[in-house]
Amino acid sequence: MSRTIIDVHVLQTVPPSNLNRDDTGTPKTAVYGGVRRARVSSQAWKRATRRAFQDLLDPDELGVRTRRVAELLAERITAVEASLDGAAAMTLAAETLYAATGSKIEVPRRKAESAKKKGEPEPPPESSYLMFLSARQIDGLAHLAVEGAADIKAYLKAKENKNKARGIADTRHSVDIALFGRMVADSADINVDAAAQVAHAISVHQVENESDYFTAVDDQNEKEEESGAGMIGTVDFNSATLYRYAALDVDRLRDNLGVGRRPEQPLDEPVRRAVRAFLHGFVASMPTGKINTFGNHTLPEAVIVTLRSARPISFVSAFEEPVLAPLDSGGHLRGACTQLLAHVSDIEKAYEVTDDPSWVLRAGTATEPLAALGTTVTIGGLLDEVSDAVGERLVAQAPEGQDRPA
Repeated sequence: MSRTIIDVHVLQTVPPSNLNRDDTGTPKTAVYGGVRRARVSSQAWKRATRRAFQDLLDPDELGVRTRRVAELLAERITAVEASLDGAAAMTLAAETLYAATGSKIEVPRRKAESAKKKGEPEPPPESSYLMFLSARQIDGLAHLAVEGAADIKAYLKAKENKNKARGIADTRHSVDIALFGRMVADSADINVDAAAQVAHAISVHQVENESDYFTAVDDQNEKEEESGAGMIGTVDFNSATLYRYAALDVDRLRDNLGVGRRPEQPLDEPVRRAVRAFLHGFVASMPTGKINTFGNHTLPEAVIVTLRSARPISFVSAFEEPVLAPLDSGGHLRGACTQLLAHVSDIEKAYEVTDDPSWVLRAGTATEPLAALGTTVTIGGLLDEVSDAVGERLVAQAPEGQDRPA
């Protein structure tokens, strides 16, 4: 059975920066091909992609991942029924979330003890782990809570109502939940398997971390005898040409979005919008680690997107042998493009996958070799052509008698 998978390959040069640091403040690295590489974790770039969705999608298409989910639900309950506010709304929220997800919503003991010592009000209850719910799921649970507000415990003890709560939490998933998945520790049956896989970005060449020694001067220090720095410190950094990769299983994305469709839309529209948002968000986003210190706001020099029919294929092996900077230019991008072209050509020929359509977004003369790998497009053309191609495949895979996929 033919599948629909989108491979995204990115080459991006980043100047001195600290995009993603470890517990010591040092930029993350990894050994690959026997040498030390710069590394940016998949979690860091997925977080950046999710943040980009705020400008690419409507709020009701997104979710919220937080321990303070009871507060969000309580606010929504009050918005639905103004007479239910404060402690009453919070009680309804806690009971409804417990029925829907199996997670107990309680005041964290340490926070409660700290507030008591300080003579402060008791803090609001929280879930014991980050809970990821879509805006539509929160809205549905709020209406359910209002419906059973007279005696919420008795209302949710009824099997029909408890199943309704769980059903709300397991349908109408937001785009970010559908893409990146969700784990519910207390109810594994409502987990969501991620449709997107994001690799750790690594440099195509060897790197060595460096340290910047800095000083800060006290603006009020005007006496000569008090000259000197008001503060000194160091910040670690590196610079790199990164290879970034992500794979999107469009079939799983369609299944995850489930009934989260608007009646007036064509049935493939939510998938197309999610694909566009993911492509744009992943390609153009940047993790914000130490961004104020380094201002490393670059965009990728090259993006290759391929629509696969069998399985995803990463081209990171093109850089198992690190790119060496030529003596006459000192840069790594041109060599990276040359190695990538040779590797892609060899792999696709050997495994007979040359018929999968590809698109290439590139900038600068160093990326010219990559033009041979697909149709040259701008970012707008890339988003339009890939989403159109996905839509055509979804239509082709639709059950007989339907003009849109179910």
